[in-house]
Amino acid sequence: MKVNLKANYPDVGLLIIRVGLGIMSIYHGWPKITGGPEQWENIGQAMGVFGIHFLPAFWGFMAALSEAGGGFLLILGIFFRPACIFLFITMVVAASMHLNQADELLKGLSQASHAIKAAVVYLGLMLSGPGGIRFSSK
Repeated sequence: MKVNLKANYPDVGLLIIRVGLGIMSIYHGWPKITGGPEQWENIGQAMGVFGIHFLPAFWGFMAALSEAGGGFLLILGIFFRPACIFLFITMVVAASMHLNQADELLKGLSQASHAIKAAVVYLGLMLSGPGGIRFSSK
């Protein structure tokens, strides 16, 4: 099979992005899910940046589930846009927490850069959709 490098393969490109991001999201999210209520509460305290101080374990679990479950849904290409929305929100909260905790802007940007990059990609994927190679007919 000859691959035409001048051809446009958007579905293959989106699949590669989905699988790569999905694997890394699961990699980051699964230990958070299995960490239990103490870890969920610690993660959920990041919502304090937005003045939300109630139910930190719930928010932490939702962040972990968004990462691990959202990563799995990204790979499969099902419930794609809702997964991207939850992943985007999770990354915005993470970036905001890092920016808020830093004592200077450049240090904060350095700490938040991973979450900011991921948020941009999840937002772009939400707008573009999963592409044609997926387990969903929609």
